[in-house]
Amino acid sequence: MILTRLSLPFLLLVAVMPLAAQKTNDMIREVQRDLAVVQQDIKNLNSKFDEKMAVMTTLLQQALAEAGAASRGVAVLDRQIKDSLKEQQNLVAAPVAALGSKVDTMGQEYSALNENVKELSGRMSKVDAKINEVLAAIKTLKEAPAPPPTALPNNAGSANSPPPGVTAEQIYKQALSDKEGGNFELALTEFKDYLRFFPTAEFAPNAQFYIGEIHYYQKDYDAAIANFDMVLEKYPANNKTPDAMYLKGRALTTTDRKQQAAKVLRDVIANYPNTEAARKSRDLLKATAPAANPSRKKNRE
Repeated sequence: MILTRLSLPFLLLVAVMPLAAQKTNDMIREVQRDLAVVQQDIKNLNSKFDEKMAVMTTLLQQALAEAGAASRGVAVLDRQIKDSLKEQQNLVAAPVAALGSKVDTMGQEYSALNENVKELSGRMSKVDAKINEVLAAIKTLKEAPAPPPTALPNNAGSANSPPPGVTAEQIYKQALSDKEGGNFELALTEFKDYLRFFPTAEFAPNAQFYIGEIHYYQKDYDAAIANFDMVLEKYPANNKTPDAMYLKGRALTTTDRKQQAAKVLRDVIANYPNTEAARKSRDLLKATAPAANPSRKKNRE
């Protein structure tokens, strides 16, 4: 009875042990299966990682290759741009140099043209003066009284009569020609003959003016002033009056009679303001005006 009680737990233990062992084996197998699954997952992950790294490596290599190609392309493009710029510079340099030469040539031509215009302007002024002379002569002819009839038969024996066949026009033209040619002494004689033979002719004021002008050119300023005064006294209403006054003012300035000169020049400006003689008179007054005294100006300040 006692033996039966003792053997019962033992028998139960013996019966249970195979069951426990079986359960343990099942657990071990299950763990092994799970471990195998984990290992397989790790292998799969490693495989995927290797694949990704290979792809990234390939992409990186491609990027590096493309960057190198782009760098080479930039270098080539930079060289092409530099070569193109240099070529364009060479192409432009010659036209620019030619243009500069043309500009210089045009400048020289413009200077020459300017001189020609000045010369033409001078000639036009002379033409205007001649026209004014003709107009004044016409006016003088209209206003001048008829010359008294000569008392000498055939003009013989008269010192104031021209030689036979000699006209006022001939003497005047010859005198002008000699004056313009620089034959001043001969021109003086001819102008004086013109005034002696034809004192009331149309160009008498001009002849009297040219006599004074020739004396001025010869630096015989007193004789010049005397003849300009004769122009102003005998022929006050003629086209040579402004010029006679101006040259008289210059002659007075040259002989250091500046107060008298200033009065004459101011009269030209006042009476003939729009003439060339008035412009020259203004310039001469400015040139001969006394310079301001700096110390006196400083004291005034």
